[in-house]
Amino acid sequence: MKLSPREAEGYFARPDADKAGLLIYGADAMRVALKRQQVLTALLGSNAEEEMRLTRMPGADLRGDPALLLDAVKAVGFFPGPRAVFVEDTTDVAAPAIIAAFEDWAPGDAQIIVTAGQLKASSKIRKAFEAHPLAYAVGIYDDPPSRGEVERILKQSGLDNIPNDSMSALVELATAISPGDFAQTIEKLSLYKYGDRSELSIEDIMACAPRSTEAGLDDVLNVIAEGRAGEIGPLIRRLQSQGTNAVTLCIGATRHFRTLYACASDPGGAAQGIGKLRPPVYGKRRDRILRQAQGWGAPKLQTALTVLTDTDLSLRSAGQTAPAMALVERAMIRLAMLARSR
Repeated sequence: MKLSPREAEGYFARPDADKAGLLIYGADAMRVALKRQQVLTALLGSNAEEEMRLTRMPGADLRGDPALLLDAVKAVGFFPGPRAVFVEDTTDVAAPAIIAAFEDWAPGDAQIIVTAGQLKASSKIRKAFEAHPLAYAVGIYDDPPSRGEVERILKQSGLDNIPNDSMSALVELATAISPGDFAQTIEKLSLYKYGDRSELSIEDIMACAPRSTEAGLDDVLNVIAEGRAGEIGPLIRRLQSQGTNAVTLCIGATRHFRTLYACASDPGGAAQGIGKLRPPVYGKRRDRILRQAQGWGAPKLQTALTVLTDTDLSLRSAGQTAPAMALVERAMIRLAMLARSR
């Protein structure tokens, strides 16, 4: 039988131990792996491998030894409780072994959990699971996680006492980063808040969320955007001593000013534009970017991007003889002076 995404979410949380099998397939291997981990834990508990109630095997092994799956399904365990055979990275070459195991499956046998990449509707494996009355097939797509799914992940990690603004920030973050990165962020948050019963704040999330740039680079970009020309030289020297090169600094500045321009040029204003940024920004960084975008305005930001583009072309020019970092520093000072102009 085929489960819709809404039906699948409920089944992953409360799988039926009396079913013959479950196929989870999709193009994103990380999303498939997270769902497989969720359903195996819900079905077998956390000690299944220690109690030898879970058998793992690569799908490729079934091509050379089709009986391997049926033997594992019929094997009698030493410990009581539900059992499962997990077949990973499966393709249609394993279809004969899976179909044979389904034909001989009986109540009390281990459940067959199969993961695969993207499968066409004509796939023999998909057809086997969709046609079997005691098996399910679920396609995992690249849709952003729902609020309910985020709440489930938070509850599973032990995080509670989450106000509405922090929950909204987490839902936005989940749509902006990969499932694996989001799972790691929640794990970091659970450790970060261990023993702390206070509300989960935006600042807590920012402390654990992935950062796209280094803090030192953020410092110099903020100094430039806020017109503090006198602080640029020392900061650039510090970045240079840490190994940051001129091209990296120019690229970082261009990315930052493009972000400001995206906010300032929004028809609804910078306050509306900042809400459309992907990945989203939160807390103090959001307030700072909004102030900078409003202070510059779209026309001056266009000029700033032109300066940065010209500087980048100069850095990459074969005939360029001036020190690269000196070129970048001059451009940064020019931008800082532009920020203060009326």
